[in-house]
Amino acid sequence: MATNKKIRVLIVDDSHFFRGVLSNGLRQDARIEVVGTAADAAEAKNKIRELSPDVLTLDVEMPGMNGIDFLKQLMSTRPLPVVMVSSLDARVFDILAAGAVDFVQKPKGGSEALQQFFTDLAAKILIASIARLRLDRPTATATATAPAPAPAPAPVPPGRREAEPGRRRPPPGGKGRNRIVLAFGASTGGTDALAEVLQRFPADTPGIIVTQHMPAGFTRMFAERLNRICPMEVKEAENHDPIVPGRVLIAPGGMQMGLETGAAGYAVKVISGEKVSGHCPSVDYLFTSVARTAKKDAVGVIMTGMGGDGADGLLLMRQAGAYTLGQDKDSCVVYGMPMVAMRKGAVCKEIALDTIAAEVLQHLRHRSGAR
Repeated sequence: MATNKKIRVLIVDDSHFFRGVLSNGLRQDARIEVVGTAADAAEAKNKIRELSPDVLTLDVEMPGMNGIDFLKQLMSTRPLPVVMVSSLDARVFDILAAGAVDFVQKPKGGSEALQQFFTDLAAKILIASIARLRLDRPTATATATAPAPAPAPAPVPPGRREAEPGRRRPPPGGKGRNRIVLAFGASTGGTDALAEVLQRFPADTPGIIVTQHMPAGFTRMFAERLNRICPMEVKEAENHDPIVPGRVLIAPGGMQMGLETGAAGYAVKVISGEKVSGHCPSVDYLFTSVARTAKKDAVGVIMTGMGGDGADGLLLMRQAGAYTLGQDKDSCVVYGMPMVAMRKGAVCKEIALDTIAAEVLQHLRHRSGAR
């Protein structure tokens, strides 16, 4: 990213006022050039041909073709990195699944909130400009089936309906202690990548804990979305939630989530806290707690994302005897966090996104057989 070339941005939003706000705010960043604006999909198509932008910012609600349908069409005809700018809306995950690199929540509040919004948006535009667009990737709305190794039941096919009751175990009851903890960390590109991986785990998989960089409010919607398409139960974590087989716990946005040991076994501790490695929730915070608490009885997976959050914590996990995996460069939207972890010696094995679940399950079978 060390370059003097400005990132050329086209702003697409139906609000004349907000287009002006975005243009004026982004022009304050010397690394960004706003080359134009568009009020709807038709105008955006013309401006893309005319201006050849590097990155688009895109709203969901627009007259005529909405942002989701426009993005799907764009990715099939003239792929471009897109950063979604949206209010608190569950459709953010549809647009991420359709190919957007990341999103920023529209600002609420005064000048301080607006300044933070532009700081976040500029950072994500710069990341989007170097992101790898996975145009052929399966998504949460794909129809391909992800097979699970026998004897576990096959995962629910990704896609267009809730998991069938017969394919899902009863909700975890917390009976017995999880003998192993699976910890995942991700950032840019992670919502889609996590959906792809978690759908491949059978319903009786050991408990999973996940930190995905995401604002408050969106993590609950993300967990609810995953819960509809995954064989395991998925929920936004609450303080002292037990970690049990068949359950995935997602760190709440704006909170830190770590692993602790209670009377009944492993649980999560969810607290308000300062940023760690620049983030709240932080992957380093999660992985460090797993290294300290579960030691060798853990698997750590670091996935797509910009920066280095998680690398130090994953190294601690490996040093404590955990099995650690990194997503490989070719399958990452942004090969940042896994790259830093690899360079630090934190990763036992680096593998493609579509093999992560199978590798973890193979490790669990080997571990079970070795007991």
